[in-house]
This record gives sequence, structure tokens and C-alpha cells, in this order.
Amino acid sequence: MTGASGGTGLFLARRFAEAGAAVVAHYRSNELGVRRMLSEIADAGGRGTAAGGDLTRVEDARALIEAAVQAYGRLDILVNNAGQYPTSSLREMTPQQWDQVIAANLHSVSFCTQAAATKMIAQSHGGVIVNIASIESGAALVGHSHYSAAKAGVIAHTRAAAYELGPDDIRVNAVSPGLIWREGIERAWPDGVERWLHSAPLGRLGRPEDVADACVFLASMAARWITGTVLTVDGGVSTRPPF
Repeated sequence: MTGASGGTGLFLARRFAEAGAAVVAHYRSNELGVRRMLSEIADAGGRGTAAGGDLTRVEDARALIEAAVQAYGRLDILVNNAGQYPTSSLREMTPQQWDQVIAANLHSVSFCTQAAATKMIAQSHGGVIVNIASIESGAALVGHSHYSAAKAGVIAHTRAAAYELGPDDIRVNAVSPGLIWREGIERAWPDGVERWLHSAPLGRLGRPEDVADACVFLASMAARWITGTVLTVDGGVSTRPPF
């Protein structure tokens, strides 16, 4: 589970633990947040361990996958959730800002998928990879050209990986969330929240557990004949007519 130290990542780790998975929760800097979450998992009877690393570095991605195998003897599921969500106008964006967002959101997926697939193939029992994309992969938002490009890349990578790894019994899918509630979002972005609520047929922001449940479904045997797909979790916003 990459990017498990905050926000939706914490819910992802908890939900997979509730479903019976032994969780390896990755963090880049917030080790304390992961340790607290793992303590809650243990108190509830689940299993989990923490592993740090900068997943924009291929060496750290490989080390994370190796840590999972060392901890539990095998690797069955990878959830690529790590990423960044900064804003910068297209005209003022620096090459460094572009590279940072592409690396955090797309390179990390590629590096971890490559390392995980190598282990899964060696184990000869297949596996599942779930990538967190975004509805911004196909929807314009001011200040997010780098983020949108990265998430579009995640979807393309998901489909390519599904096609290539299918013969090895490895399924690869993506979950594409809409606007997900987080603490303080109503104060930080009141106009955006208001526009979302006006546009969403189901009339609310998403919750982290909405994303987590979709990921658990795609990782489960209930989705055993699903690969290369993108499951949109946006309360119906993408159904809104463009004119």
C-alpha cells in the first residue's frame, strides 16, 4: 500500500486489513501517522507493518516490494496510491514543478508495478495491482495541468500493464476518484465544494471509504475477470452534460 500515511491512504490500509489482508503501509515522511494507524489495525486483530521510502527512486520502490515479501513471504496485491496534488498555473510552472508531480504520481506507479510484477511472476500464483488515478485525467482544472497529465499517464499505464501481465495471471486496474472529503476542505476551497455539490447527482463529496471499498472490490475474487479497466468513483459528476 503506497502513500498510506495520510488522507485516503490511511483508509485504504485500514479497509484492506479489515478484509483480512496483511498490510505493508508505505510512508515517505509521516512515519508517526502510519505507526498510529498500524496500532489501530493491531488492536482490531489485523496485521500490518510500516516501510518508508521515496518512490520516485526506483531503488526505494524495489526495496518496498522486497520488504513486503520479507515480512509476509509473498506479495498478492499492490495498491499504488502515493502521489502529490499541488497547484501551479500552466504559464508559470517551472520544469522542476512539472518533473516533481510527474515523478510522484506516475514514475512511482511504474517503478512499483515493475518491482511487484517481477515478484508475482516469480511466485507463480499471479496477483493484483490497483492504481489510484483521478477524474482529472480527462477533465480540465486550472492549475493542475501537470497532475492531470500524470493521472492520464496512470490510466494508460494501467491498460498497458494489464495487457502485458495478463498471461502471468496478474490483473491491473485503476480507481478514478472525484473530489474526496478531507478535514478542512470546506474552509480551504468553499467555492469548489459548492460547485461540486451542485454538479454531483448523488449530492455529496466522496469519502475515503468510497475509494477504499472500490479498491478492495477490484483486488477481490469478485473482480476475477476484470482487468485493464478504470472504475470511476465520483458520485456521478462525470455524467453531467458539457453544455
